[in-house]
Amino acid sequence: MDKVFSADGTVIAYEQRGAGPALVLVGGAFMTRGASAELAGLLAEHCTVITYDRRGRGDSGDSPEYDVQREVEDLDALIEHAGGEAMVFGMSSGAVLALEAAARGSAVTRLAVYEPPFITDDSRPPLPADYVAHLTELAEQGAYGDAVAYFLTAAVGLPAEAVAGMRQAPFWADMEATARTLPYDGQIMGETMSGQPLPTDRWQSVTVPVLVGSGDAGAPQMLTGARELAALADNFTLHVFPGQEHNIDPRLLAPALTSFFTTS
Repeated sequence: MDKVFSADGTVIAYEQRGAGPALVLVGGAFMTRGASAELAGLLAEHCTVITYDRRGRGDSGDSPEYDVQREVEDLDALIEHAGGEAMVFGMSSGAVLALEAAARGSAVTRLAVYEPPFITDDSRPPLPADYVAHLTELAEQGAYGDAVAYFLTAAVGLPAEAVAGMRQAPFWADMEATARTLPYDGQIMGETMSGQPLPTDRWQSVTVPVLVGSGDAGAPQMLTGARELAALADNFTLHVFPGQEHNIDPRLLAPALTSFFTTS
C-alpha cells in the first residue's frame, strides 16, 4: 500500500501493479481496493493498474463535509501520480463517479464503465425522494447496519426478508465498515435513479472513447440504463456480456477491457 494526498489534504490509499499505460479502477458501493484485486491482476499484464480506497473507506481518510468534487480530486491526485493522465474503469456507482470526473476535466484518456445502477424506466420502483437524506441520518447516528439494510432494499431492490437473513452472514461486518460512505454514492448518482430518462447534458463534455458494459442476465434496469447511456453520444459504445449479472466474472471482463484500453 502507498498513499497520495488529495487537494484538500485527505490521504488516499492505493496499490499499484503491472507495467505499461496507467489504468485506475474506481469501485462502487462497499468496495475497497481489495475487491478489485483479481481484475487488477489480470489487467496488470498490459497496464500499470492502480486500485484505491475511495475516501472514507479502508485505509483512506475523509473530510467532515462531503462533496462529489472531493472524490473527483481524489481521482485527479492518483492520475497525477500516474504521470498526468490515465485510463479509467468504473464499476457500478464508481462508473458514474468516473463519468463525472471525465466530464469535469480530469485527465482521462479512455473510459470504461460497467453497469452504472441507473433506474430510467418503470421496471422497478425508483429511489425514494428522501433516500440520501435518510441514509445520511442513519450514518450520522452510527446505525450502520440499518444503513446497509436500507441501501439493499431501497437502492438494490432486495426483499426485506432476504436482507434480514444477510445480517447473520460473515460479510455483513465488512458492509457495515463502509456504510458511512453510502450517502456519498447516493449523491454521485443524483437523479439518475428516479425512473426518468438520463439527462442528455450531464456528460456531454466527455469526448474520449467510452465503453459501456452490462450483463444481460441481471436486473433489467441495468441493461436498459447502459443502453441509454451508450446512446448519448457517438463516442460511447455498448458491450453486452452474455449471461453476466452485476457481479461480473473478472475473467470475462478483463479481456474486453484489455482490448478496449490497448486499441489505439
